[in-house]
This record gives sequence, C-alpha cells and structure tokens, in this order.
Amino acid sequence: MMGGETLAHHQFQHIIHDIALLNSLGVRLVLVHGARPQIDELSALKNQTAQFADNKRITDKDSLVTVQQAVGQLRSQIEAMLSTGMSNSPMHGADIRVVGGNFVIAKPIGVIDGVDFAHTGEVRKIDSKAINKVLENNAIVLLNCLGYSRTGETFNLSVEDVATETAIALQADKLILFGENNCIYKDGELIKEVIASSLPELNALGLTTEQYTQLQAAAHAVHGGVKRCQLISHSEDGALLTELFTLEGSGTLVSQHHQEQLRSARMDDVMGILELLSPLEEKGILVRRSRKVLETEIDRFRVLVKDGMVLGCAALYPFDNQMAELACVAVHQEYRSGKRGDRLLNTLVSEAKNQGIKQLFVLTTRTAQWFEERGFKAANIDDLPQQKKELYNYQRNSKVFIKAL
Repeated sequence: MMGGETLAHHQFQHIIHDIALLNSLGVRLVLVHGARPQIDELSALKNQTAQFADNKRITDKDSLVTVQQAVGQLRSQIEAMLSTGMSNSPMHGADIRVVGGNFVIAKPIGVIDGVDFAHTGEVRKIDSKAINKVLENNAIVLLNCLGYSRTGETFNLSVEDVATETAIALQADKLILFGENNCIYKDGELIKEVIASSLPELNALGLTTEQYTQLQAAAHAVHGGVKRCQLISHSEDGALLTELFTLEGSGTLVSQHHQEQLRSARMDDVMGILELLSPLEEKGILVRRSRKVLETEIDRFRVLVKDGMVLGCAALYPFDNQMAELACVAVHQEYRSGKRGDRLLNTLVSEAKNQGIKQLFVLTTRTAQWFEERGFKAANIDDLPQQKKELYNYQRNSKVFIKAL
C-alpha cells in the first residue's frame, strides 16, 4: 500500500526500482495506491471545498470527477515509471507488465448520522481469481482507491480499505504499508513487533492519525488471515528490500502471534542447532555434539525460531534423583539482546518443575556469571547425580552450579 504521500516523495523513484527488482525475482506483487494529497491539490486548483465527516471525504459528483482525474494521473505516472528501460537506468531490461482493471467491487457507504456520503464507498468484494490470473503471468497488478458497483457507478474508497481487503482476499503472505511517520516508537526506540491484540495499549503513546489508521488496517488484515503486516517508511531508502531480505526487517511488524516461536525442537531443526552450537564448540565453551547424537537427543531440546532460522536453543536432561541438567544454552551472536536466553531458561525451568524436578544443575567453563545472576549457586562435583559424576570431564574442568526449584 502506497498512499499519495508516498507517491509524492522523492524516494518513490527508488521504491519503483526496488519493485522492479522484486518482480524480476518472481515475487508476485499487488500495488495499491492512494491519492489524498493529489486530490486536495487538484480540488484547490478548481476552487472546490473538500468536505469531511467522521474522517471520511464526502464525494459529491464534482468531487468524484476530481478524484478520478487525480487517480488517473497517478496511475499513468506509475505505469510510465515501471515502463522505463533505458540502458543507463536501474530499470534496464526489466520489461515489466502492469495490469489494472475493475478488480474492486464497491458499494456506497450511504447516510451516516444524517450525512450523505454520496460517491464515497467501501469495498464489497475483490475479484481475487482475476488478480491471481494476472499474477501467474508475472505481471504487477495495480489498484487504486476507486471501486465500481454492479450498477455501473464509481466510488471513492480509502486506500487502506482496498489494500487490506485485497490482501485478505488473496491471503497474501505479507501486506506492506508505506508511510511518512507510520512506524511505532516508544521512548525514542522503534517497536519492531506488535501483536494485534495489544494495539489498544499503544494509544497511550499518542499515535498520529497515520499511525492509528495504519495500525487499525494492519489489525484488520491479520484478523482476516494475512500472516504479517509491515509498516515501513517511504523516506528510508531500501526499506522495502531490507524488510523482505533481512531477518530483522524494517519498520514495525503487526501480526497475530509473535514471529519468534519458542517450541520443542524437530528433526528439521538439527542443522540450525548444529550451526548455532558449532562456533561455541570450537571455542571450547560447549561440549561437541555430533549430528547423530543431536538427532537421538532432539526431544530434549527447545528452540527459539524465526522465519525458519534457529536463533537459540537449550536442552533439559532429567536424572533419577529429582535433578536435571540444563545444557546447550546458546543464542545466536546477533540476537543476544531481548532476553532470549532468559526465555529459554524460564521455559525449561517450568518444564522441570512440572516433571517434579527439585534441582537444576549446569556445567560451564565461560558463562558462570550469567547463571549466577539467575539464581544458580556454585556447587561441587560431588553434588552431581552419580551418573553425571562418572561422565565428568576433568580436562574441561567445568564449574558446577545448581539452582533449587
């Protein structure tokens, strides 16, 4: 989704280049654009007075003509930019096909609290089958804020309405919403992820109209089955590619559930766990485990996963005398903020308690302080279960720490 403000920004040319790159990589794209500032500007030139109610434009017959003119000019501009193919331009050889059409079926809003909104409407239906046929031919679908009724009328829609309903109808992998200052901050820090159910709590941050509108649109989309919605800034060069091709992404993510899942490890996590543990094993921080051993013990492991990448892991090994060993606690070096290690530890502590474990012990050579800060007390080898004492590696000379549960 790109509002009219995004289209008017000097970075829009770069966004077009990024869109062309995505299209060349086979990403199936639907672009939905708005035209609010352009409509306002054209209305002023015509000496038309814009009327609003309930934060919605009242679109009479004269205003509808203005809306159609502004939208038509923007559509032509976008199509021209996506058609660029000069040899000295980033678009050289792109050969992009752009398809628009009457994919959006609309209905009038009608009269609300005595106010007749005339040709202002809302989405009734999205022709997802027709859109998918276009996408299958590797063309970009271009939609705007106009919709058409079965009776042949044209209605002015909000760009957020068109974008969210289209994303829901297509069950899109992701809805990306561009904006000027739409990303959410708290105390100067970017909030990277928001769960849809927690949106009411963000009102205390003093949200702008843009932030509030886009958050509501994103929440509607995820409730409708879209897995993720991303609010990104159109003023940040490369934000679109950063969002799609890096794990950290760009801007603020809105989803139904946390994208980082803490769950039991599966066989398809083995390679990710090995990659995570390998650097620590080479430094002697962890005891080396072969793939075969890891596969045998995979049910002991819990992993923290995001987009298929294992960010952290930990394992629990119970013994007969109500003791259990906490082992292989590791977090990817680029993700050691955010208390991910604590999440893993707390999960295994809870599991140990549920199993009737009374004491949790850990053997460590380099991370003693981290465990001490979390309630583990220094102990002796003799305090270990007999089976573990027999396996103790005196060459490693690991320190023993025990936590009472």
